[in-house]
Amino acid sequence: FGIATDENFVITTTNRKEITEDNFSELVQDGVTLYLLQSVDQMLVLATKERIDFLPHYDTLVKSGMYEYYASEGQNPLPFALAELIDNSLSATSQNTGIRSIQIKLLFDDSQGKPAVAVIDNGSGMTSKQLNNWAVYRLSKFTRQGDFESDHSGYVRPLPVPRSLNSDISYFGVGGKQAVFFVGQSARMISKPAESQDVHELVLSKEDF
Repeated sequence: FGIATDENFVITTTNRKEITEDNFSELVQDGVTLYLLQSVDQMLVLATKERIDFLPHYDTLVKSGMYEYYASEGQNPLPFALAELIDNSLSATSQNTGIRSIQIKLLFDDSQGKPAVAVIDNGSGMTSKQLNNWAVYRLSKFTRQGDFESDHSGYVRPLPVPRSLNSDISYFGVGGKQAVFFVGQSARMISKPAESQDVHELVLSKEDF
């Protein structure tokens, strides 16, 4: 790596957890991307990119807008799809100590690409591994483990509050993907964990699937 003998360095996960003798077996597993840095909080000199390989469940595409929204039979299913996307933001902002901000934007400006639906919140943010797990079909927010934690890691069911503030819509971790591909042809998740300087981005597309 071209490291001088008198130069200090650290090896970290993409979550900026330093690899040590004590946590090596826990954090270093097949397929894990590692950073070689001068310090844990070093700014990255350029964007890193990794391909996530997993077998998407066929229901993600085949039954998008039908299976998960059976309760809306005979009605316009679009509100149910949007509810699934908003549920991610409700969960992400459930621990906010300040104002919970969730915005829904409909973008029709072709100069910025194809039309899109954007859901934006000021929640806790997701690490690269949490984004990875979000992509996996039928991975419940209650069963995701370890450093490969979910976007709902440590999830605690909210205290009884008006239903619009709860986050139990995607209880089985199914709806988000189907909602995305019911509304459009691709998903782009951009997230910055509250305690991190790194911004993580995940892109899924029907074409790739």
